Amino acid sequence: MNPIDKTAPSQTESISFEFDLHHAPAKVWRALTDPVLLTEWLLPVADLKLEPGAAFTFKTQPYPGWDGTVNCRLLEIEAQRKLSYTWVVGDMVLDTVVTFTVTPTASGTRLSLVQSGFKPDQKQNFGGARYGWKMMGGKLVDLLARLP
Repeated sequence: MNPIDKTAPSQTESISFEFDLHHAPAKVWRALTDPVLLTEWLLPVADLKLEPGAAFTFKTQPYPGWDGTVNCRLLEIEAQRKLSYTWVVGDMVLDTVVTFTVTPTASGTRLSLVQSGFKPDQKQNFGGARYGWKMMGGKLVDLLARLP
C-alpha cells in the first residue's frame, strides 16, 4: 500500500504520511534502521548508530541548490516502536525533525511518518520534502514487498 498523505491543506509546519503495511513490525523496523536497506529506499547513510545523541549523515549526489547532504542526530529511539532524528540541510537552512512511529495492527503494521519544523518562508522546501517522502515512501513499500 502506498503512503497516504495526511498533511492538512492548511498545514505549513509539518508533513504527515501514514502507511498501512502487510508486514510485521520487526520487518518495517529493519527497513528504518538497517543502513543497507535505508540506502535502497531513502538515501545512502554513513555512521548510523542507534543510540540517542549519535550523529549520522545521509549523502547522495548533489542537485542544483543542494549539496546532497543531510546531517542528522538521533533524538529518540524506542526499539521497534519509535525513531526520531534531526534532518538538517545546511545550504537550504532547513532544520527539521523526522519521526517514524511503528504500530502493530491486525494485518501488519501502521507506519506513521512526520517531518516537522518547517518555517513559514520554507514553502518550497515543504513542497519538495512532501514530494520526496511520497516518492521514497513508495520505494519503501516496494522494498518491503521484496524482503523475506
